[in-house]
Amino acid sequence: MISKSTIDKVYETARLEEVIGDFVNLKKSGANFKGLSPFTDERSPSFMVSPVKQIWKDFSSGKGGNMVAFLMEHEHFSYPEAIKYLAKKYNIEVEETEQTNEQKAEASERESMYLVSEYAQKYFSEVLWEKELGKAIGLSYFKERGFTEETIKKFGLGYCLDQWDAFTNEALEKKYQLNYLEKTGLTIVKEDATNPNNPRKFDRFKGRVMFPIHSMSGRVLGFGGRILTSDKKAAKYLNSPESDIYHKSKVLYGIYYAKQAIAKEDNCYLVEGYTDVIQFYQRGIHNVVASSGTALTSDQIRLVNRLTKNITVLFDGDAAGLRASLRGIDLILEQGMNVKVCTFPEGEDPDSFSKNNAYEDVVLYLQEKSQDFIQFKASLLVKESANDPIKKAETVREIVNSIAKIPDQIKREIYIQECAQIMTISEDVLFNTLAQIGKKGAVEASKKAKQEQKENAFNVVKNEQPARKVDVQYELERKIIEVLLLYGNEQQEFEDLVLKENDTGDLVLEPEKLEAKVYEKIYLDLQEDEIELAHENFRNIYAKLIGALNEKDDFTINTFISDLDQDMVSEISSILMEEEKYTLHNWSTKDIYPKSKDVGVAQLVSETILTLRCYLIKMRVSSLHGNIEGKNFDKEILEEIMSYQQLNTLLKKKLNRVLS
Repeated sequence: MISKSTIDKVYETARLEEVIGDFVNLKKSGANFKGLSPFTDERSPSFMVSPVKQIWKDFSSGKGGNMVAFLMEHEHFSYPEAIKYLAKKYNIEVEETEQTNEQKAEASERESMYLVSEYAQKYFSEVLWEKELGKAIGLSYFKERGFTEETIKKFGLGYCLDQWDAFTNEALEKKYQLNYLEKTGLTIVKEDATNPNNPRKFDRFKGRVMFPIHSMSGRVLGFGGRILTSDKKAAKYLNSPESDIYHKSKVLYGIYYAKQAIAKEDNCYLVEGYTDVIQFYQRGIHNVVASSGTALTSDQIRLVNRLTKNITVLFDGDAAGLRASLRGIDLILEQGMNVKVCTFPEGEDPDSFSKNNAYEDVVLYLQEKSQDFIQFKASLLVKESANDPIKKAETVREIVNSIAKIPDQIKREIYIQECAQIMTISEDVLFNTLAQIGKKGAVEASKKAKQEQKENAFNVVKNEQPARKVDVQYELERKIIEVLLLYGNEQQEFEDLVLKENDTGDLVLEPEKLEAKVYEKIYLDLQEDEIELAHENFRNIYAKLIGALNEKDDFTINTFISDLDQDMVSEISSILMEEEKYTLHNWSTKDIYPKSKDVGVAQLVSETILTLRCYLIKMRVSSLHGNIEGKNFDKEILEEIMSYQQLNTLLKKKLNRVLS
């Protein structure tokens, strides 16, 4: 287990905005940062990061928490893995205590698959550098491709021996379970009819050079393996199969190494293969990723969209599937991104071009030859259609179809104007075509909506939910937690109210001055009235908060939440970040009086506690009324009701005076 001192040092050193900035392109927004949600598909930022509070909130998905919660949610880290990731990022030495057998057994299946994948990467790398066959075959191949030793080590490249089960046997000897070797796709297991208890085992990547595929945080998700023989029956490239940790449609090769450069350069170069990425990186162009030979997907585009709005797609000079690739890029346009295209001279690809040219020449070529995607597509298709009117008509529709994918109306209009010039066709025709496509899409959407409405017709009444009522006590208890978190250790002067009888025997509230810390005042008031928070989450957080504030004079939110489970952390982030999105109106009509900008902390505490007292009195009176309904007159209950109503009137007067 990781020592408490290491965890404390990580929380003291790490900065939330820096950690999340590795995954999401954040922009300053007042005292906070904002960006696109990494958990949902959105075009308007709803993801907020507070450097002061060291918490984040994603308003589109409802998720939130601290930096560890983000890594656990986004990268599916376990808690120890998140701490280790942060420690590595900030060069903090991790002190660990020995795990018990029970703790080892509790490791989740996903964690076990990650451990197997990480071991495999180290094994293939060791074979490449230390085994004679690895050096003679694998290392020689990479060096022939022009990769330096530094680059080979940087990307963790390796080699799988051309033997049926060399890797599998080695892994089993190291006590890795066959179950996880099979689930990650590293080992192929086949039943042996002659010996059912001892199935046959084969290395999937036998005789291939290995390209580990990393997540955005650097975890090994899977592998790509290239065969080096001329076996026509075997695929040139072989990827790990889909698994719980590897989904090829959601991964971009090289994103781990490229993410910071993409955000810095505000542009991402998209290539096709592993070697394209590595050669570009080695040349000095780091903002490059690959789709690894698969058709581009929405999930892959969203990975880039979090870091930049600009993508430049690089095509081989003789790319046979250029048109098919162009159709796939429509997905990028749909997400409101800016797309450029750059093709290399015939016979060249990103790998060879960057290998054979100096850094300055490659950069200059990319700058000069990159064209706006719509302009490129229009020019390309115009050449293909030449003097064929039917082909030209099809070309017009195909280009307008791409323009129709763009959500921004101004951009659509500008592209229509440019395409009209390129294709020598009137803008009116193109605008009419665009309108027809839009109308067709609207009709289809309407049909789908009507069909869904028809299917759900009988469920409408059954599923209709009544309007949500405000839970006054919930909101007040939530406010108490917020006040404790933000101001708990502050020393304040409070005007306390003491209930006394005056000369005529009437109950009156007399003010008394009191110096105390905010948490002490809240604790004493709730204790005096024997009030226990009704909602379990708040009750648990309250108990931990009072304990922490009582023990530590240097209480901070960041250190406090470092000791909490992630459910509590998520709840706290929701409480503290709610004000970033919502401004409450007319709460006074619901007996709730939230803090306004000109209200002091002491006044806020008094108002909140007074309002809670009034609410609980109201509930008690309502309960007493229920006891006498339908019964004989009960003098004692009636007197109790009158006493509570008198007290409530006094408290209300105090609240009104405070708020006036």
